[in-house]
Amino acid sequence: MLRALAVDDEQPSLEELLYLLKADPRVSSAEGASDATAALRRINRALESGPDGPEAIDVVFLDINMPGLDGLDLARLLTGFADPPLVVFVTAHEGFAVQAFDLKAVDYVLKPVRRERLAEAVRRAAQLRDAAPLIPVHEPDPDHISVELGGVTRFVAVEDITHVEAHGDYARLHTAQGSHLVRIPLSTLEERWRSRGFVRIHRRHLVALRHIAELRLDAGTVSVLVDSVELQVSRRHARELRDLLLRRTTG
Repeated sequence: MLRALAVDDEQPSLEELLYLLKADPRVSSAEGASDATAALRRINRALESGPDGPEAIDVVFLDINMPGLDGLDLARLLTGFADPPLVVFVTAHEGFAVQAFDLKAVDYVLKPVRRERLAEAVRRAAQLRDAAPLIPVHEPDPDHISVELGGVTRFVAVEDITHVEAHGDYARLHTAQGSHLVRIPLSTLEERWRSRGFVRIHRRHLVALRHIAELRLDAGTVSVLVDSVELQVSRRHARELRDLLLRRTTG
């Protein structure tokens, strides 16, 4: 059973989150804090109480945008403790996912919070708290990759992906309909999709050959037009790309 602390400066959001947590049978207790400073004081008491003490906290469900000390600041502070509680970010902003997972967050839940999505975050936290290995998420087939959008897991067809942009240990997949951030390094996708017509053109970009509309040469620089987006090709990849495109058009 998990002992949870929810942190959100917006009272309606905090009350809704607490309601959903208390309704989950894996949560034995859930209390709230309206700002990160109050949460830090509560977490300090929990750490002083010890993991089996009456004030222990197993997991913190943490908003990001808060006045003063924000959620990311609090999570950074917690990394300095010997045995901090687990952290699940609950936010309306998708753009902080990279920083959140760099801080070893268990999960990143987008608002408005869905009961089923929060239940998945609770499951992950419970598994980690009990030192049980996480169940690996396998792709349904090699033609699709799973992504999360608004708290819903969807499967994007690989053939719809025009290009991929590196974000550290993460990658942003671009399609005609939008983009999706996944927790997979660009080098891994390069290896996985090489046989599917994806080629590295730059240290930050992987492109699908079938989606290249133009190859442009301008004053010694090379670029490609992919779904109306112009991407620079590094010198080390330019010759290989030209050869691949030539074979593709003449083959």
